[in-house]
Amino acid sequence: MKRSLIAALVGIFFLLAGCSGSNGVADAPAVDPSMPASGMEFSPEAGSVVRDQAPQPADRKEVVTGQIYVTAADPVQAARDAVDVVEAAGGRIDNRTENPETDNSPASSSLTARIPASELTGTVDRIEALGKVTSVSISRDDVTMQYQDLDARIAALQSSVDRLRALIAGATNTADLIEAESALASRQGELDSLTSQKNYLADQVDLSTITVQFSTDDVTPSPGPDNFLDGIVAGWNSLLDALQGSVVALGRAIPWLGALAVGAGLVYGVVRLVRARTHAATSEPTRGLDDADVAGKPSETGDGSS
Repeated sequence: MKRSLIAALVGIFFLLAGCSGSNGVADAPAVDPSMPASGMEFSPEAGSVVRDQAPQPADRKEVVTGQIYVTAADPVQAARDAVDVVEAAGGRIDNRTENPETDNSPASSSLTARIPASELTGTVDRIEALGKVTSVSISRDDVTMQYQDLDARIAALQSSVDRLRALIAGATNTADLIEAESALASRQGELDSLTSQKNYLADQVDLSTITVQFSTDDVTPSPGPDNFLDGIVAGWNSLLDALQGSVVALGRAIPWLGALAVGAGLVYGVVRLVRARTHAATSEPTRGLDDADVAGKPSETGDGSS
């Protein structure tokens, strides 16, 4: 009896041990211990360890602006060729100025080009090939956060507008309807404003703004003074230029001042003449009335003697 009981207990023990082994880590797939644990995860479908997907970079939004200075034998024709280059790249010209050569100034031209961001590099290279490049300045302003903020605010306002429209559709009294319509008008105005801002920002991102100036001479902007003495010299030259400009302006103003003085003198003379005639005309009737009064009034001496 005791032996049978002991044998049964031993059999149960081995049975439980086998079950726990089949449900434990014995069935888990083998993992190479040399493989790092970070950046991996277990795939039940494949029955193996796979690497995590690398995070994708954020969609950057950049506003690109720049200036290009080019010298050419014929600046006007070079600017026209640049217009053709920009339009062939799918861009447009916002501003364009042409100054043909005169006796006092050489020919020059300038234009403000809006170039698709994807075609910027090739288009700038083709524009630079139209002459001799003296200066190139390109700047990039990252507006990704501003763009995403506008997207979030527009989405929130659009949801609010949709809810208010639903409230208006289900309004049961006039007071609720008026309040909902007032709130809707306010939200809709904010939504339209944000949408306009986003559209403007999107246009700045999609089309880079490049200003190109063509001239027959080097028009590279001169750098400012680098030290104290250069600053003094630059300030003195600026003062002389200002004084010279003031003298020229005064010389131009003197004929106008003389003409104004002559005109003012004529007006003053006419006013004095009119006033003199008016005074004479008003004094004559008064003088005649005084003489008549004196003639008709009895003398005090005659009354006393009578």
